[in-house]
Amino acid sequence: MILEIAQLQVKPEQSADFEAAFAQAQRIIAAMPGYLGHELQRCVEQAGHYMLLVRWRTLDDHQVGFRQSAQYQEWRALLHHFYDPFPTVLHYEQVAL
Repeated sequence: MILEIAQLQVKPEQSADFEAAFAQAQRIIAAMPGYLGHELQRCVEQAGHYMLLVRWRTLDDHQVGFRQSAQYQEWRALLHHFYDPFPTVLHYEQVAL
């Protein structure tokens, strides 16, 4: 299992609109092959800061299967205009429990 972690900085005045758009967008990612689950966390100390965690079966399920899909273009259209700056996305694999 691969854990994708994206640090999202949303323009603070657009947080409510971002959360509404994410409610739509999460259906897209949840339907992708290799998707295992996700959660979106909102920071309590910094306005507009979110952490998106997505669990994928493999790195290719995210990097190739999702990011190179037509569905990704829809995801991008729904969400990417909220970010400033563009998110840092890294992938992790479990070492120990």
